[in-house]
Amino acid sequence: MQTETKQMRINVGPQHPSTHGVLRLLVDLEGEVIKNIEPIIGYLHRGMEKLAESRTYYQYLPMVDRVDYLSSFFNLASFCYAVESIAEIKVPKRAEYIRVITMELNRISSHLLWLGTFLLDLGATSPLFYTFRDREKLLSLFEELAGARLLYNFYCFGGVKQDFPPYWLNKVKKLCEELPDLFNEYEAIITKNPIFMERTKDVGILTKEVALDYGITGPNLRASGVETDLRKEPGYSVYNEFNFDVCTRENGDCYDRYLIRLDEMRQSIDIVLQAIEKLPGGPPDKLFVKRTNCGCGEENCKYCGVDTLLTEKKVNLVNFKPPKGEATSLIEAPRGITSCYVVSDGSKNPYRVRWRTPSFSNVQVLPELAKGSLYSDLMAIFGSLDVVLPEVDR
Repeated sequence: MQTETKQMRINVGPQHPSTHGVLRLLVDLEGEVIKNIEPIIGYLHRGMEKLAESRTYYQYLPMVDRVDYLSSFFNLASFCYAVESIAEIKVPKRAEYIRVITMELNRISSHLLWLGTFLLDLGATSPLFYTFRDREKLLSLFEELAGARLLYNFYCFGGVKQDFPPYWLNKVKKLCEELPDLFNEYEAIITKNPIFMERTKDVGILTKEVALDYGITGPNLRASGVETDLRKEPGYSVYNEFNFDVCTRENGDCYDRYLIRLDEMRQSIDIVLQAIEKLPGGPPDKLFVKRTNCGCGEENCKYCGVDTLLTEKKVNLVNFKPPKGEATSLIEAPRGITSCYVVSDGSKNPYRVRWRTPSFSNVQVLPELAKGSLYSDLMAIFGSLDVVLPEVDR
């Protein structure tokens, strides 16, 4: 007697914890085998690009954090570098070092959240408590620095809004010295775990060719053996002053995408420790930055804007008007290359702002990776790509 399996279409999401946001997947199944997937996005669209046109440059800065709420420092850096390029604003080296330190700590906190939720997608709960335990330490440092735990609004055009608080760098250095041993704890319960290896090895293989065709960047591309990292080549900020490796893996499966992020966190620790040692001017011994903004909007008001020692010159943020021009910045963010394109017409408001974020490509490649896989592998594949849905929809 011969049985016939009929193809069935099911919805995964848009309300589903393992889609990491409001994502709908139309999945065609034949038995337990995935025949096709159609990602449906747009449920979280907030008009982040269009909103820039009705706000001044400084008013738009807090919104930039929300493009990808897990890597706020990178979004701020991308927007600021584009605007600074148009306005020809020079950023002091100390401010660049502060940006690098905060961005690399942000990279670690983002990867830690990914790691905990990825294992949760696979049914393991213990790693989530480990990763959130250590991510909490980083968030406490960010809160002490910027007054916020997730959306920092800490960079400004020409530098940063304030210097490090007293003893903040000592706390960072101590944590960076502890983290490698904590990472070893993760690996002790994850890396050689037979169930984890069975669920991730040779699952969702992303080849170099497919990755490049879909515009995949960041850890997902490097896990497929492509050695590319904007911090090295062509380089930006002061990354050329630090010694670090571009981490790569060869198989391009879920397992290698896990390993590559562990490798990257260790490299980020090295960069932070080097930056602390080389920090121009040395560690601060007191808070010396005064922030004032009377809001009058007068061109020459001495109180409007942000007074800080960490910009080359005072920038009147209330009446900030970069000259006509356009610029594109490229940042190596935790999920890949984040690009911000800004057009200025010489007024207080940006004429156009466009974002290119890595999670969009990571979603679009999912059908290529999941076809022919078992349905039980779907969340392992999708979770390994590290997608943040607000970054997809913007």
